[in-house]
Amino acid sequence: MLARKKLMPLIGIAGISALALSACGSAPDAENPAAGGDGADNSDFTACMVSDEGGFDDKSFNELAHAGLDRAEEELGVSVLEAESTSPDDFGPNLQTMVDQGCNIIVPVGFMLADATQEIADANPETHFAIVDVDYLQGDNILQINYDTAQAAFLAGYAAAGYSESGTVATYGGGNIPSVTIFMDGFADGVEYYNEQKGEDVQVIGWNVESQAGEFVGNFTDNTKALQITEGFLAQGADVILPVGGPLYQGAAEAIRNAQGDSEEAPAVILGVDSDLTVGEPDYADIILTSVLKGLDVTVFEAIENAVNGEFAGGTVYTGTLENEGVGIAGFGEFESQLPEGMVDELEEIKAGIIAGDIEVESPSSPEVAE
Repeated sequence: MLARKKLMPLIGIAGISALALSACGSAPDAENPAAGGDGADNSDFTACMVSDEGGFDDKSFNELAHAGLDRAEEELGVSVLEAESTSPDDFGPNLQTMVDQGCNIIVPVGFMLADATQEIADANPETHFAIVDVDYLQGDNILQINYDTAQAAFLAGYAAAGYSESGTVATYGGGNIPSVTIFMDGFADGVEYYNEQKGEDVQVIGWNVESQAGEFVGNFTDNTKALQITEGFLAQGADVILPVGGPLYQGAAEAIRNAQGDSEEAPAVILGVDSDLTVGEPDYADIILTSVLKGLDVTVFEAIENAVNGEFAGGTVYTGTLENEGVGIAGFGEFESQLPEGMVDELEEIKAGIIAGDIEVESPSSPEVAE
């Protein structure tokens, strides 16, 4: 495997199954044997990534995207550069550093990098950019990779409502941005659908879909604030909590552990986002009900693979949905036996209904699904 280089911010700056992308490249063949597969040598091609402030070890959004970069390094034989942002002030300088290093494709991870990406991409039209969680930028050198996570969060909300014994569930976000609130909308709407179907009255605290207002940490690093928000939810009786903010699930987990004390049973469970949190945090498996998944690792890899093959899909938008398996929910593990009887089958029926259009799931933050 090629040696990895990690770029620090500039001096003076604080330092699922396969998904098909639009204009997706073909598999390597006899005419292009070096394009992919173990042992390929594309060391003259450099794939680069810039994280948001959550960092590459967030057990969520950035880390999952980074797994796609790792796979490209291993399977495609590309050279790799990465820059970890510690604050929004790092975004522009880190992207510019990647351009200066001659990167063939740059993957900015997240909505928060959108403005900086547009500016840098406009100034460097020969460089390819594949940005995650954005669908409104302009430019033939920008591929936008987006996900309708409201669909998957709807399933998680339905399951959370069925699991809850207190009749109160909760959610909070890192920042009040579309890639966060889309989870919160889907979750709350899934709870509402459960109430309609079952004649129940499970309450959601922390988010109001109609007013688009709720609880936010204000960033993606302050786990003390996340802990405090969770303590407030627990005091109100919430027994299922959805933290939408990369590593901010840690504050929720700590609050639950503190409240649990020496008891064998925790007062609440959490839901992971983006990746399967039970894989990244096995020590928390006993308080993770399920996770709302995004196929970031696969789509990032495929974006890089297409660029290596000379088939970069610039000027297009890929949208992950339940139908193309770009989004979904993880299994319930030990909690499956604690769900209401028939819940797993109901979730499959609801999923089919969403895909067929019989169950409408919409968020103000939902992306347009590319044809």
